[in-house]
Amino acid sequence: MEFVSSPTRNYTSTMEELKWFVMYTKSRSEKKVADRLKENGLEVYLPMVEELRQWSDRKKKVQRAMFNGYVFVKTRRNQLWECLQVPGAVKFVHFSGQHATVREEDLDIIKRVIETGVDVESDGSSIEPGEKVKVIAGPLQHMSGEVIEKGNKDYFLIRIPGIYQNLLISVPRKFLEVTG
Repeated sequence: MEFVSSPTRNYTSTMEELKWFVMYTKSRSEKKVADRLKENGLEVYLPMVEELRQWSDRKKKVQRAMFNGYVFVKTRRNQLWECLQVPGAVKFVHFSGQHATVREEDLDIIKRVIETGVDVESDGSSIEPGEKVKVIAGPLQHMSGEVIEKGNKDYFLIRIPGIYQNLLISVPRKFLEVTG
């Protein structure tokens, strides 16, 4: 009988994998927090966009965080507490009781958008269930309805009356305007 040894166990697979977590910072502290995290040896991504600011006596191009109050940190779940010890860090973003993570591919899309130099605005406003909305762009433009259930951050299910039944339609947030 021949004895076959089992392959050597890969201990790196037992370690928790690195993921991009979403950290919330104090107002206007994104850059300082990102710099401090980098000093601690962490990989950090802070998407910055340039905008033209108008003062009474001059105009100036300034860099600002694309997403107010957010920094992306690549770390392990068991190291999140250490990241929060950085001055200016507030908490990690949660959705449904889980720490929010972002895929590398999604960060690549953000990087690509920034590299193009197009004007970028992010809209962190929310629409709550029960609010009346109007579709302001896209194939359903000018329809009105009510937000029934909030899906993920970017999409909402809305009820559009008028055909004797309710239609539940997923509409991107950027196409919705609160009407009342």
